Order: sequence, then structure tokens, then C-alpha cells
Amino acid sequence: MLAATVRVTRDLDLAEECTQDAYTRALSAWATGGIPERPGGWLTTVARNRAMDALRRESAWRRTLPLLVMEEQVTGPVEDDLLRLIFTCCHPALAADAQVALTLRLLCGLSTAEVARAFLVQHATMAARLTRAKKKIAAARIPYRVPGPDELGERVDAVLAVLHLVFSTGHTAPIGAALARRDLVHAAIDLTRMLHRLLPAHAEVTGLLALLLLTDARHDTRVSADGLLVLLADQDRSRWDAARIAEGATLLAEALRAGPPTRYAVQAAIAAVHAEAPSWTDTDFTEIVGLYDVLRGLWPSPVVELNRAVALGERDGPQAGLDALTPLLDEPALATYGYLSAALADFLRRLGRRAEAAGAYEEALALTDNDVERAFLAARLAEVRQRNPDSAS
Repeated sequence: MLAATVRVTRDLDLAEECTQDAYTRALSAWATGGIPERPGGWLTTVARNRAMDALRRESAWRRTLPLLVMEEQVTGPVEDDLLRLIFTCCHPALAADAQVALTLRLLCGLSTAEVARAFLVQHATMAARLTRAKKKIAAARIPYRVPGPDELGERVDAVLAVLHLVFSTGHTAPIGAALARRDLVHAAIDLTRMLHRLLPAHAEVTGLLALLLLTDARHDTRVSADGLLVLLADQDRSRWDAARIAEGATLLAEALRAGPPTRYAVQAAIAAVHAEAPSWTDTDFTEIVGLYDVLRGLWPSPVVELNRAVALGERDGPQAGLDALTPLLDEPALATYGYLSAALADFLRRLGRRAEAAGAYEEALALTDNDVERAFLAARLAEVRQRNPDSAS
């Protein structure tokens, strides 16, 4: 809807306002007249009509800076409208994090809260960052347009970051009753496939597609029939999508042959080790730790260090994992990251330090807004409290 409406308004803020207005009108119109046969078309038509009315009412609208220059006759190698707009928003004149954040917020359907969670920052911080990005577009009179073939390369890194974050947000939804948002997962995979067809020799693109497929191959086993979270160690591997694993492994091999290892290819290799292990106990955690050592050189990140600590805990035992995790407790970027507290709680639980584990589970619960994950953490908290009645608050 936003992609269609922005072609009329050429203004991101007005297009977003018209899109929201269409949903508001649907709430009243559909309640009395029923849901139309093509609800998406109905909403898009209302949004576009609202945009045209707004432009007609504003006689001075032509003096308003067009935030997006999207001429109807302009065509390029990017055929899908949404992918085209993602490339457009990832303008090199903006800082990389601003490109990604703005695209996630305006064109990928993520709320400001979800974007903030993806960047591990506070909601207010992200809201201010998005506002500054839009103001910079206006002040610098940046002409947003479809990039030509010779310009795709300078924007592809930001586009890949967008697609990866969209997938991650869909794979485990930061907020909501369901563990995953399959709409975001499917969109990320479809758009990455499209990008791979556009740039088949690009190692990062190939590596990202491999990562998404290998990770998504186990989606059917992540939640039990009664809606409870199932950890990777307990999942029924016979139900993993063998076709996706095979395709992901083939793409991973292509990415590694294309040149030196890239960030997404190394992440895909980690996913491949899990996907190809016949059981949890047969998983080669030595190889996984080694791959994380490579990844931390390519992509220094507190989240990478956290995941490496978890892998160390599986290879060398919970005390080794706890030792690797402890320095991260003072990492500002992870201050609101619930998975850090959850990993800490698990190591403490496995070491028999249940009173301390209870405190860590309480903290993880306070930082988690996904209902499925909250139910799992609450069950673990109840377990350690039951064995340590004095730890209950």
C-alpha cells in the first residue's frame, strides 16, 4: 500500500498518513458492509484516493520537497516494487544505520518499537533517529530514484542488512502472541531470491539467501502442538525441511567458492552445521565455535560474542559458557537484550545455582515481549523456584 501510495504523493510522511487513514476507514466500513472481496485492493484504492484529495487541497504542494522521486516511466533492473523501494530508501547520502532503520520502518511494515529492538536501542532513541533521517532527506533535497545497474553495488550492503533484519524480526517476533511472523519471513526470503537473481555472482547475496533458507528449514518444529517453545536441542529433525537444507547448502558452497568468507556465508555455515547434524549430541560444536571466531573478525558484535559463549557452553560445559558470558553483562548494547539474561539463567540453572538463575530468569522475562518465549521463561523460572522456595519474590 505504501509503495503504491508514494507514487502519488512522492512524500513519505503523506503516504504513510494516507495508508494509516485507509486502515481507519476500513474499521468502520467493513464493520457494517463486510470485508470486500479484495481487501488489499480496497485499502490501496482508498489510500491513493486520500492522497490525491490531499494533493488537490494543497495548492502549494508542488513547493513541498518530494522525498521520493519515483517517475512512473522510470524503469530499472529491479522489477518488484517493494525491492525497488528498498533500494531507493538505501540512499548512500544517509548513514548506513539510518538507511536500514528508515527502510524497515516505512517500507517493511515494522513498528518503531520493532525497529528499535532490532537495533538494540530504546524506542525514543530510534524515534529520534528516524525523524533526523527524514529531516536530512528534506534539508539536503535528496532525489530518491530507482538506482541503475551501475549504482546497485553501493547500496547492496544496506539492502542486505534490511532483508536480514526483516527475516530476523519474522523468525522470532519481538512482540506478540505468536513466536514467528511468517509474513515477514516469506517476504524476506522472496525478496532475497529476487536479489539473488539480479546479482547471482554476489557472494554476500548468495550467503544471505543460504542463511535464510537453512534457518527457516526448521520452522515447523520450533513450537509444539500445544503452542510451547521447543528448543533446538529438542526439535524433531525428521520434520525439518530437507529441500530447504539442500538448497541452502548448495548456495553456501557457491558463496564460499566466490571468494573470501563473508559475514552471511559464515552465519550460513553455522546454520548448516546445525541443519546437517543427525542429533543435538552429534552437533560439532568445535566447528561452530571456530566459525564464530571467524565471524567475530568479520562482524564484531556483542550478539556474536553472546552466541559464541553459548556455543562454548555446549562444547566445554556450562562453566566455560558462563565465563565467556560474564564480560558481556557490562556491555551497554546488550543492556535490554533479553537473550543475554536468558543465556545467563540457563548456565546458572545447569550449574545448580538456582537462586541466581531465578533472578536472571526474572530479568529475562522483564525484557521479553513475545508470549511464547515468555511462557517458556516463566516455566523455567517456576522450575528453579520450586527447587529453591526461598528464591520466590
